[in-house]
Amino acid sequence: MKREQVINRDPEILGGTPVFDGTRVPVQTLIDYLKAGESVDDFLDGFPSVSREQAEAFLQLALNSALAEGDARTA
Repeated sequence: MKREQVINRDPEILGGTPVFDGTRVPVQTLIDYLKAGESVDDFLDGFPSVSREQAEAFLQLALNSALAEGDARTA
């Protein structure tokens, strides 16, 4: 899944807060759920407009970004 299909940042939607594409659900909400010990399933139950594919793709993008950042520090 391409980044554009996962995250949208539009000044007209929640003032440019990154949201899951096609929704008004901030990606930060998924992070908050996970930090609170909730599961991805709990998040998806609460926000049915977000697809499982989007949530998993977002987590993969976040992981890839963190790993790339770590690689840049060791280079």
